[in-house]
Amino acid sequence: MLDILQAVSDGVLFGATYALIGIGFTLVFGVMHKLNLSYAAASVGSAYAGLLVLEVMAGAPAWLVFLCAFAAGGALGYAVYLTCFHFIPLRSPLATLMATVGMLLLIDEVIVHATNGMPQAYPAIFDDVMLRAGAFTLRGDLLLVFGVAVLCMIALMVLLYRTRLGLATRAVSQQSVAAQLCGIRVGQVNAMTFVITGLLGGIAGALIGASVGALSPLLTTPLTVKGLIVTVIGGLGSIPGAIVAGLLVGGFENVLQHFRGVTERDLYVMLLLFAFLVFRPDGLFATKGGRD
Repeated sequence: MLDILQAVSDGVLFGATYALIGIGFTLVFGVMHKLNLSYAAASVGSAYAGLLVLEVMAGAPAWLVFLCAFAAGGALGYAVYLTCFHFIPLRSPLATLMATVGMLLLIDEVIVHATNGMPQAYPAIFDDVMLRAGAFTLRGDLLLVFGVAVLCMIALMVLLYRTRLGLATRAVSQQSVAAQLCGIRVGQVNAMTFVITGLLGGIAGALIGASVGALSPLLTTPLTVKGLIVTVIGGLGSIPGAIVAGLLVGGFENVLQHFRGVTERDLYVMLLLFAFLVFRPDGLFATKGGRD
């Protein structure tokens, strides 16, 4: 039981990064009713961009690397919007979907060529800190990951429900034509949505790198799949659902890794997705109604 509890706690703490990735998919889908399949790859790319600080300033503090990844995430998110959505008619859903697939492959190839396909060490914070309660331990770096992710989620909810931008974003997600008639600049709101999700993605990528201790080009595809799984399980367009589903998937996969090993972990996560598609296809927190 102690081993199971340890696996669940570590998985839930790390699952906060899956929740951030799922929020990025969910927010774009909720506002534009489009899937941005390049989101997880852009998050990993932003984390790699944070390492440029170490190239310029040897021995730079870890927080500066995180800050650079955060800023790069916003810039890359805006670049994805311009290239994959702004100049493509939104009435062509397949065109925007394939554009984001192309962007995913482009980002992945850029990372591979820039790093020769080799993993890169990532600065860690509190990796030598352990909180112990008898035989039960909590890793300091995972606690940091969870704490930063929770702060980002709170900041996002405050932005969405306590600011004019959040009001405009929710209006566009409900009825874009009516929002435009009320004077809301839909294109500007869409662009800011990508910037906001990019910032979250940059933080998520940096947190993953810090907790694992390294970044690899092989992370882009698994994170894309996990992000989509979290989005579907949580309910398309539901941010609370993405948060709960991210923690659920994190804990579930870590327990399965404990019992079945890392080689079978993703197999059972996919089976979890299929179970939800069969028995609860709308997800945990399905949004009522839809766009008129």
